[in-house]
Amino acid sequence: MARASTRRIPAALPYGMQVQFFSRLRAANPQPVTELQYVNAFTLLVAVALSAQATDIGVNKATRNLFSRVTTPRQMLDLGLEALTEEIRTIGLFRQKAKNVIALSRRLVEEYDGEVPQSRAALMTLPGVGRKTANVVLNSVFGFPAQAVDTHIFRVGNRTRIAPGRDVEAVERAIEDNVPVEFQQNAHHWLILHGRYICQAKRPRCRICPLEDLCPYEEKTE
Repeated sequence: MARASTRRIPAALPYGMQVQFFSRLRAANPQPVTELQYVNAFTLLVAVALSAQATDIGVNKATRNLFSRVTTPRQMLDLGLEALTEEIRTIGLFRQKAKNVIALSRRLVEEYDGEVPQSRAALMTLPGVGRKTANVVLNSVFGFPAQAVDTHIFRVGNRTRIAPGRDVEAVERAIEDNVPVEFQQNAHHWLILHGRYICQAKRPRCRICPLEDLCPYEEKTE
């Protein structure tokens, strides 16, 4: 049986540094948004569910034509499993994802009158929808300061000590506990974009990072 990590998790950056950190991200990108393309709450829900183990670019290519014709759960059911599977076959795990999308569409029609529920608990009962997917929808569509922690945010949270934690749930709690309220709504987008384009996994672009002087990460790159 594998032992749990005993590595000590450092404390989050203090309040003043948190304010500086997010003030700089806000100055560079005042209104950050998800890079997934969508039409409404339902299409974003579908796009995020499809994005597991796939890139946003790949999902957008697969859904561009789909979302021009299908924007409601009923329309998705009318399209059917076979046609949907063909539409998204360029995405990893497309067969299982197509089954999940049809199943969640049926649940939305039968239990929620075709509307996407504005509750994390309700969203997470839908097939193929986990906490991260639910949080993206709550944040991007319904304006709730939910923090959807992916690999980028987990990395940035720990490297910068903005929100350190051993797992994604701990990092989510650390963001909620430590990031000043004025930045909570957009924190998810700022952190994911920073991780995607600057604080990259194998070779972070430290020398062009606007946060370099605030960041305690020791293995800085040229």
